Amino acid sequence: MTNQPVLAGGTLRRTFEMRFTSTPRGARLARRLAAHRLDAWGIPYGTRPHEEIVLVLGELTANAVRHGHVPGRDFHLLLHVTAPHGTVRIEVTDSRGERMPPQPEETRAPDDEGTGGRGLLLVAALAERWGWHPRPGGPGKSVWAEYALLV
Repeated sequence: MTNQPVLAGGTLRRTFEMRFTSTPRGARLARRLAAHRLDAWGIPYGTRPHEEIVLVLGELTANAVRHGHVPGRDFHLLLHVTAPHGTVRIEVTDSRGERMPPQPEETRAPDDEGTGGRGLLLVAALAERWGWHPRPGGPGKSVWAEYALLV
C-alpha cells in the first residue's frame, strides 16, 4: 500500500495497491476498500464518478477471479488517482496466462441467449479507455481501465 501526496504544480496523486485472494470474497473486499479510498480522496460516495469507477473496478476484479484464477495465487489491484482534473487508473493483475481477454476493438455483445460476456462491454462504456498487457515478470496478465474525472 502506498500513498503519494501533492506533487510540484499542485497536482494530487494517490495510489492504493494490495493483493487479494482470488475468490469472490477477495473481489468484494477489493471493491469495498477501493470505494472507501475514493471517498477519502475526494471522490465521494453517491456521486456518479464514484459509482462508475467502483462498477468498473468490480467488473475487473470479478473477471480476475472468474477467468484468471490460479489455485493458491492472489490477484493484485492498483488504483491510481491524479486529481482534481485527471484520471483514475484501475489495474488488476492475475496469474493466468492462457486465458486472455479480447482486445478492446474486438469486444462484442453476446447473443441474446448468452449468460456472460457483458462485463467488458460495461467497462468499455464507462471507462475513457481500457486494455490489457501480459504480466511483467511472470505468467498472467494485467487488465486496466482509465476513467476521466473531468472531460
